[in-house]
Amino acid sequence: MPATTTALLWEPKLLRFTPPGYDSGEFGQRREAQAASFRFRIAEPGYEDLSDEQIRHMIATAPRARDRFLIALLACTGLRIGEALGLHRGDMHLLASSRAAGCGIEGPHVHVRRRTDNPNRALAKSRFSRMLPVTADLVALYTDYQFERDRVAQAAESQMVFVNLFRPPRGGAMSYPNTKEMFDRLARTAGHACRPHMLRHSAATRWLRDGVDRDVVQRLLGHASPLSMENYRHVGDAEARAAVEHVDSLKERP
Repeated sequence: MPATTTALLWEPKLLRFTPPGYDSGEFGQRREAQAASFRFRIAEPGYEDLSDEQIRHMIATAPRARDRFLIALLACTGLRIGEALGLHRGDMHLLASSRAAGCGIEGPHVHVRRRTDNPNRALAKSRFSRMLPVTADLVALYTDYQFERDRVAQAAESQMVFVNLFRPPRGGAMSYPNTKEMFDRLARTAGHACRPHMLRHSAATRWLRDGVDRDVVQRLLGHASPLSMENYRHVGDAEARAAVEHVDSLKERP
């Protein structure tokens, strides 16, 4: 392959964050690295997607208010599971106005913040905080969860949103293994695969299919690079047929 062609596959990239111990040089001249210019992802259409009907069935099937709220939260916001498990109660601004909490953002919303000291070691992938609007239906599910949580006295001591209510240590932060067990039980009851990332993937795919601007979806998902968006856009059979029929209808116009 000619050198000129090979050179097109790579481009200089400035490292925004460097690994611990990385020597960037006296003047930061070694913060520049070579990065791939093109990335190709292959995914089976629908492999990671859940339909709206399946998500509603998952929520209806979950026997506990906490679990119903977690499922709906992931489906509504596209949060990563680490981001959800790392939420603090102070991150939940679910009133019409949060000015009393010192937040000027109007409408119910959730703040996602990276913390390295969560008791369950839940960690937001992005170093940058972001805000996610939420729906009135999600607020109602959170209210149901609070009634369930209030029945466990130990939970009042925790600042974490998701806590253990049904097994020791009661009131402790909900962990990754506990969450996986919950989704595994749900999958057996629902009769199809149920994983947290499927809900994130479904939210992203739904937004894109509904015509939400890619920049907005990228911000909602907390992706630093637009290249990461390619993994979420799948063309369904109905969309393909609609496109062909649309082109065919144009031929019939005078």
